[in-house]
Formats: sequence, C-alpha cells, structure tokens
Amino acid sequence: MTDSRSSIQNPEKVIFGFFIVFALTLNFGFFVGEVDNPAHHNVFELYAAIVVSVIATILKLGDSTHIGAVFLATSLVADLQLIAAAVVWGIAEYTSQDTISGSSMVVVVSLSGGALMANIVSVILLVAETISVRR
Repeated sequence: MTDSRSSIQNPEKVIFGFFIVFALTLNFGFFVGEVDNPAHHNVFELYAAIVVSVIATILKLGDSTHIGAVFLATSLVADLQLIAAAVVWGIAEYTSQDTISGSSMVVVVSLSGGALMANIVSVILLVAETISVRR
C-alpha cells in the first residue's frame, strides 16, 4: 500500500513538477487567441511564462541522468523561443508608432507556439518518468 504522504517527503519533485506544469500553462495561456490580434496576447503573461520557464530550467540543471538531459534540452528550447518572442515584441513596439502590428504579433505567437511544444514534450517526459518510477 502506498503512503499518501510520499509527495510531501519529496518536496523537490513536487516543486520540479509544479514549475514544469506551470511553465506549460502560462505559455498556453499566452498562446491562445487570434494569432494576429495583440489584444488576445498579454505581454505580462509572456514575461511570466519566461520567468517560470527559466526557473524550471534552473531546477533541471542538477539532474545528470539521460532523461534529465532531455528535460534540460526541452527547457532551453522553450526559454530561447520565449525570449526571442519577447525581443520581437520589444523591437516591434519600439519601432511602431502605436501598438504592435498583426504581422509582428504572428511572429511572437508563433515563437511562443514552439516553446509550447517544447513544454508539452517536457510534461510528457515528466508523466512517463513518473509512471516508470511507480512500477
């Protein structure tokens, strides 16, 4: 019989899983909406997704296993794409008179979509690892 307090005895795994899933949900929240409509994509949600993704990456640095290396790789991909999206948004805002154009927003959302895919792979790996540990 499994002890229901086992997750509390492993707080680092709970924190690790929390940040992986949180990075995915923030990224998804930013991604959803009309791709070319800036009103559907909040800049603060993008920055929150970047911060949480970087925290998740830092948490993945200590794992020297093969799956840990894959976790780190997916997290680095997500970080790069989210940071690139923020840079594109910043340049588009700086160079435009009013607000970001629809064509620039398409690039930002597309980059966040790539990060979303990397985050999905990370969550799938987390679930697979969790299932394999239980057996």
